[in-house]
Amino acid sequence: MENQELRKAGLKVTLPRIKILQILENADHRHMSAEDVYKALMDADEDVGLATVYRVLTQFENAGLVVRHNFDGGHSVFELAQGNHHDHMVCVESGRIVEFCDEDIEKLQKQIAEKHGYDLVDHSLVLYVKPKTQK
Repeated sequence: MENQELRKAGLKVTLPRIKILQILENADHRHMSAEDVYKALMDADEDVGLATVYRVLTQFENAGLVVRHNFDGGHSVFELAQGNHHDHMVCVESGRIVEFCDEDIEKLQKQIAEKHGYDLVDHSLVLYVKPKTQK
């Protein structure tokens, strides 16, 4: 499967690309930094350098296989491009990322763009949250 995905994206099939794609596909968390991918490769006794991980993730991004997110905190995280739109909540205390989709928010964003004389072509919504405190 990985070979077909790489070829379809116009990328040559190489062992590092296959291994990195497998890590992303089998990850417990959908959002992984380059360092997370590198650590997973090291845990699996794969000999792929950190510079290669960065290069391959950038190639995957350019080919449309992954989406890069730059949440507050300064580092990028990557997720496989699944074609389904969703927004994100990032916990400011734990760094946990929650995906969600809300039709009311989607409609409201389109209405706001139209109200100002625009057609909405794309958007990115990130909510920064913290756990509710018990009262």
